[in-house]
Amino acid sequence: MLPNFLRLLGTIACVFAFACSKVFIPNTDVEDNGENREVIEFCETYRHALEDKNVPQLIKLMSPGYFEDGGNTRNEDDADFDAMRDFLTGDFLKTTGIRYEIRYRRITFTERKHIYIDYTYAAAWKLPGAKNDEWHHAVADNRLDLVRDGDTFKIVAGM
Repeated sequence: MLPNFLRLLGTIACVFAFACSKVFIPNTDVEDNGENREVIEFCETYRHALEDKNVPQLIKLMSPGYFEDGGNTRNEDDADFDAMRDFLTGDFLKTTGIRYEIRYRRITFTERKHIYIDYTYAAAWKLPGAKNDEWHHAVADNRLDLVRDGDTFKIVAGM
């Protein structure tokens, strides 16, 4: 009788553990719910615009209040909306190929109405060089900072 009771308890524990486990959006570490899916869909629009070098779309996704401090105390690498627009319409267009993969790690909704998307990216881009086009690579963590704008979002930092 005791082994059957223990087996029943084990089965119940497994059912509860499975029922309480989180479901993640495929290929992410982000819990699957409507809000998170909406944010990732927006971020994928950004990622595709970046790969396609779709400058008008990238500018449209950016908030007029965009500001990036470069992650340090030096002011010379800070970028506001105008600086980003100048980069996107200048040096950015010199790339001849871009690949940008994102692994979404976490989405945080703040009391200040900001949405932080923590992710790891693997980027590869081609720049014209003396020996034909040269590929450059980077893998790093980043954070996009979004705010809601009607039924979509705007990027306020992290591009």
